[in-house]
Amino acid sequence: MKYLVKIAAALGLCSLALTSCVDEIKFGDSFLEKAPGVDITKDTIFAKGEYAREFLWKAYGQKYFALPTIWDGGVQVRMNTGMFETLSDCYHDHVDWTNVRRLYYPGVYNASNENGNQTKFSYHGELVWECVRQCWIFINSIDQVPESEMEADEKERLKAEAKCIIAERYFDLFRHFGGVPLVKEDYPAQASYDIPRATVEETVNFMVGLLDEAINCPELPWALDPKTELNTWSGRFTKGAAAALKAKILVHAASPLFNDAKPYYEGSSEAVEKHQVWYGNYDAGRWTAALNACKAFFNGLTTNGGYSLMQASADNHSEYRKAYAKAYFNAQSNTEILISNRRRGWGYGGQMNSWDGWAYIFFENNGRMAAYTPTYEFMEMFPNADGTDFDFKQAVADKKVFFDLNQNTNNPYEYPTRDPRLYETMRVNGQNVGGRAMQYWEGGRDNVNFTKTESGEVATGFMLYKFYQTGSGSMAGVQRQWPYLRLSEMYLLYAEALIQTGDIPGAINQINTVRARVGLPGLKEANDLLPGNKKKNLDDKDTMIEVLLRERACELGFEDTRFFDLARYKRKADFEKELHGLRITRTDGGSGEWSESQGAYPRDFKYEVFTLSNPRRYWWDSGFDPKWYLSAFPINEVNKGYGLTQNPGW
Repeated sequence: MKYLVKIAAALGLCSLALTSCVDEIKFGDSFLEKAPGVDITKDTIFAKGEYAREFLWKAYGQKYFALPTIWDGGVQVRMNTGMFETLSDCYHDHVDWTNVRRLYYPGVYNASNENGNQTKFSYHGELVWECVRQCWIFINSIDQVPESEMEADEKERLKAEAKCIIAERYFDLFRHFGGVPLVKEDYPAQASYDIPRATVEETVNFMVGLLDEAINCPELPWALDPKTELNTWSGRFTKGAAAALKAKILVHAASPLFNDAKPYYEGSSEAVEKHQVWYGNYDAGRWTAALNACKAFFNGLTTNGGYSLMQASADNHSEYRKAYAKAYFNAQSNTEILISNRRRGWGYGGQMNSWDGWAYIFFENNGRMAAYTPTYEFMEMFPNADGTDFDFKQAVADKKVFFDLNQNTNNPYEYPTRDPRLYETMRVNGQNVGGRAMQYWEGGRDNVNFTKTESGEVATGFMLYKFYQTGSGSMAGVQRQWPYLRLSEMYLLYAEALIQTGDIPGAINQINTVRARVGLPGLKEANDLLPGNKKKNLDDKDTMIEVLLRERACELGFEDTRFFDLARYKRKADFEKELHGLRITRTDGGSGEWSESQGAYPRDFKYEVFTLSNPRRYWWDSGFDPKWYLSAFPINEVNKGYGLTQNPGW
C-alpha cells in the first residue's frame, strides 16, 4: 500500500504518559523522560518495561471514540461535531454547520470528500493506520525487553491485547468500507508498499484470526479481577472481550449486506466482481459460524464469570433507569462493559477537566441546538411499561403518552407509563430533570420556539438525554468512555444468530434477559396482553427480526448501532421514509410556562405529529441509492494505483 502509513519510526515525538490506560493523555517533550539531545528509537523504548507498556497504552488511546470532545478540526470533532447516528431513523441533526447537514442530508457527499477527515468515518483521519502500525511494532519488539524489566507471561498477555486492538480497528474500517488492505507486519516508515484491497472474506478471516490468537493465549485473562484490576485497568482487552468482538464481527459479516445471493449494488463494479463488498453468495454457514462464536462466549461466561448485566437494586422504575444508565455510562466498577474506549476532558480551546472539556461541545453547542434530536419514530419504538407495543392513538385517548395523567395527584408525572430506557435515552414532556418537570409544550419553560422554527434543544419535541448525565452537576474531570461493546448487546447478537439459524424460542430467551433488567415482561407474556388483532406471530422469522432490531434500537440507542443495523439489513425503505416530531400544546385553558404557584401540573394536551423539514433529507425526496450503505474510498488513495478499488456507485 503506497504511503498508507506515514509516521515516524519511533512514533515517539509525542507521548502518552500513563500509569494506567484510563489516565489522561499528556503530550509534550518529556516523552519517556529522555535526556536532551537523545534520539528515541525502538531500542530505547523496548529497553525498559515501563516505556514498552506506555507504547501500548498510546495505541489504546488511538481507539475509536464516537462522542465529539475537542473542537480542533481533528478526529475528535469528526463531521464538525456531527454524529452518523443522525443518518438513521432515530435521530435528526438540525445544526447547519455539521457535515451531516452539509454533505449527507443534501445528498452531495462523494468520494472527493473522503480526501479530508470530516466524513462519518475518515479512511485516513481516524488514526486506524497509526494505531495498527504501532501495535505491530509492539508485537514484534516486546520480546526485546529484558526479563528483569518484564516477565514472559506479561509479554504474551500484552501481545494478545495488541492483536485485539488491531482487530477492533479493522472492524471500524470494515463496517464502513467493506474489504480493506490488510497490514500484517511492521513496515519501515517512509517506504512504499503495494498491498491491494482484500476481499470481504479475507478481511473477516484476518480479524477473526487475530482474535482467535488472543483467545488462545493462556496469559490473557478471561476478565479483569474485580478486586485487583477492574478499577485500575478497566478498558484493557481480555479474553472475554476478544470472544465477544469475534461474535460481533461474524454477526455483522453474516448479515444480508455481505451475505446474500445478490450484491447490494448491482451496477458494474470491480469491487463487486472481486468480492470486496460482499462474499459473492449467500451461505447459511456464516450464520452458523456467528452462532458458534456467540455460544463460545456465553460458555466462557458460564465457566469463568467476570461479566454481568448491571442490575437494579430494587424493582421499581427509578432503579431500573439507574441500572440501565450505569450500564453504558459508568467507566469504573462496571461489570457489563466488554470493550470501552476512553477520553478525558479535552474541550473547547484545549481546556482540560472543565465544563468546557466536553459539555460545551456535546451538550451546550449541540444538545441545546438540536444536533442529535430524537425522532417521533424512535420514541414510538419504546414499549409500554407492561411490555406491550406502544399505541400512540390509544395512549393519547388514555392520557398515557409518557405518564399517567389520570393519576389523582398534583404531580401526575410521578407515574411513568413507558419502558424505563425511554426516559434515559431522551427527555420527554413532564420528565423530572433536576427536580422539576420538563415543559416541552409550545411556549413551555423548556421549549421556546421549536413549533414555529423547528430549532432549539427540543426541535422534534424531544431532547437527547443519553450521555448527558452529570452526576454532581458537572462533567469536569469525569472519565468518559465509549461503550464499544456491552454484555446486553451480546445477548441480542446471540438472539439474532439464533433467529437466523431457526431457534426462535432460544432467541426469545436472550431478548427477555435484556428486557428483564429494566423490568419489562417477556415477549410472549407481553404479546398475550394484546387483543387478537394486534398479537404478533412470534414464531415467524421475519417478525422476530423486526422485534430484534427494535430491541437493539431501544437498548443501544446512540451507541452507533441503528445506522449499521439499517445498512447491514439493506433497509432502503427505512432510509427513505420521512421522519417526524411531536408538537405539544396545552388544552387546559392555560398557556405558556407553568409555575408552582399556578396549582396542579397541566394534564390536558393536544399532540400533533409533524414532518421534519429543517432540513429534509435528500433520500426522502429523491430515493436512497444503495451505494450509501458503504462509504467511498478517498479518490487520492484510489489513484495511487496499488489495488484499492472504489466502492460501487462512487
